[in-house]
Amino acid sequence: MELIIDYPASIAEMLLKDEIDMGLVPVAIIPRMKEYYINGEYCIASDGNVASVCLFSEVPISEVKTVLLDYQSRTSVQLARVLLKEYWKVEVELVDAGKDYRGQIKGTTAGVVIGDRALEQRLISPYVYDLAEGWKALTGLPFVFAAWISNKPLDPDFIQAFDAANHLGIQHIEEVIEENPYSIFSLHDYYTIHLDYRLDAEKRKGLERFIQYLTGSASPLRFSSPVRNTSLL
Repeated sequence: MELIIDYPASIAEMLLKDEIDMGLVPVAIIPRMKEYYINGEYCIASDGNVASVCLFSEVPISEVKTVLLDYQSRTSVQLARVLLKEYWKVEVELVDAGKDYRGQIKGTTAGVVIGDRALEQRLISPYVYDLAEGWKALTGLPFVFAAWISNKPLDPDFIQAFDAANHLGIQHIEEVIEENPYSIFSLHDYYTIHLDYRLDAEKRKGLERFIQYLTGSASPLRFSSPVRNTSLL
C-alpha cells in the first residue's frame, strides 16, 4: 500500500481519474463516480457541532448576500448549498473561492471554511454557523463528511485489515494529541467530542439522505461492509 496525503478535493480528483484505488474522500463525489464502493466501518463524521466546517460572517445569516465557497472540500460546499436553501432559507450569490479568500469575509460577504483555517476563523468572525449542527437540526441525523471510497471492488481481507488499522489508530488519539500541540483549539475536544468515526446505521442514513439531496433520488448506497455493533477487537 502506498499512502498519499493531500487535501480532500485533490484526493477525490485522483480517485475519479483512477490514479488511486481508494481514498478518504468527500462523500459528495459519489454521484460523479461511475462505480463506487463505500468500504469499512470508519469515516469522518459529526453528530452535531463539528467545529471545523462552518459558514463565517460579520452579519447574521439573514443579512448575507454572498457566500465564498472553500476550494478544499466538495462535501462542505454542497452541504452549505443544501442548508442555505432548506434550513436557513436564504437566497445568496455563491462564489467559488481561491486560496486566499478569508480576508474577503467582510460585511455581507460570508465564507465557508474548513479544517485548521476554520478553527482559526472562529477567533475572527462574530457569526459562526456550524454546518454539521445545521444538518442535525434539519434532518435529525449525523453528517458524514468523508468515507473510505474505492472506484473498484477491494479484497474483503484487505478491508478487514484496514478497519483493524483504523481501529488501532483511534485507540491512540491521546498520544497523537500529545505529539501535535495546537493552541488555537482543544484537539482533545475536537478528536473525541466534535468528530465521530464509526460508520454506523444512523450515519449511513444521514449519508443516504445527503446524497438524496444532491441527486434528487432515494437510491440505496453501496456499502461493502455490514453494520456491526461490536468492536473490531
